Amino acid sequence: MPPPVMRVATTDITEMMAPGPERRMAMPGFDPEFVDFPHYIIRITERIWHGREVDLCLRWYSEDCAIHTLTGPITGAQTVVDNTWATLAAFPDRRLDGDNVIWSDEGDGSFLSSHLITSKMTNLGDSDFGPATGKRVLVRTIADCLCRDNRVVEEWLVRDNLALVEQLGFDPQAVAARQAAADAARGRSLVAVLAPYHAEALAATDAAPQTEAAQVAVDLLRATWQDSDDDRARVLSDFRLAAWVPGGRFLYGPDQLAEWRSPIRAAFGPRARLRIEHIAELPYLGEARDVAVRWSLAGWHEGEGRYGAPTGAPLLIMGVSHFRMIGGRVREEVTIWDDIAVLRQISGSAPA
Repeated sequence: MPPPVMRVATTDITEMMAPGPERRMAMPGFDPEFVDFPHYIIRITERIWHGREVDLCLRWYSEDCAIHTLTGPITGAQTVVDNTWATLAAFPDRRLDGDNVIWSDEGDGSFLSSHLITSKMTNLGDSDFGPATGKRVLVRTIADCLCRDNRVVEEWLVRDNLALVEQLGFDPQAVAARQAAADAARGRSLVAVLAPYHAEALAATDAAPQTEAAQVAVDLLRATWQDSDDDRARVLSDFRLAAWVPGGRFLYGPDQLAEWRSPIRAAFGPRARLRIEHIAELPYLGEARDVAVRWSLAGWHEGEGRYGAPTGAPLLIMGVSHFRMIGGRVREEVTIWDDIAVLRQISGSAPA
């Protein structure tokens, strides 16, 4: 029996947002209630999370759906159902409010969405991070979902768990150490679990940008995470660049972004490699463009920086960035990854 949850009052914004019949998008294999792909993504999210119709995951996720996270892969629609109920037991009033859906047509009836979500919720039950605190938190997530025939068949999920842990009042290092110790007690190592992804990130071919806006987004990621080239990053960014980054932090201007990124990049050492995994792009209000890039950064904990004294542990980030381009430069950025999972990789590799 699923745990009791608070049913959240909601206005079905998807019905108000839905385009008229003349704008209906061709989506063979999808239910006719969905007028276009963003409507599908927002609508199923709302019904599962706001309507608390959690068992609909069995309808809208494939039985063998692969879900990639920085704490390891999970598989199957039933696992999605179980994890959703577990989250609602800890945060009964959790909402998933869609801020943006940047999507691409992948061909053969498949579409991929990069769905930026804000969650407001109250911690009324124990969670993976610690005992219930009663605190109200706000956390952002991006879910990249590959969909066809009315189902999510593969998903890449990143949540700002650093912001969540800090708002709950817990120490991030202590939480990561407890999680790593629990891994060890089960004979599990997060670094070992992520080893295939780490190897792929170091060797796999990059997705190629197809437009000028996408090229700017990729060039900015390479300048900052691969080349540590702050001058190049400044050229690609508007001087008023507004950015939201892990930990729920808001930064303004290329100088603050560079200051924040530098100790993270330094921790990964000189052998780190940025991989561009997927790119999607849409127009925004005329000549502006929205670009979503899923990327990974693979290296080793070889440098002094954000994560403390070097341990030599393999390190991996799976990140998603949403960029808004105005006048050929990046004006807004939202970048999300699970920094608690990065700390957990290091804790799990430290000598006893």
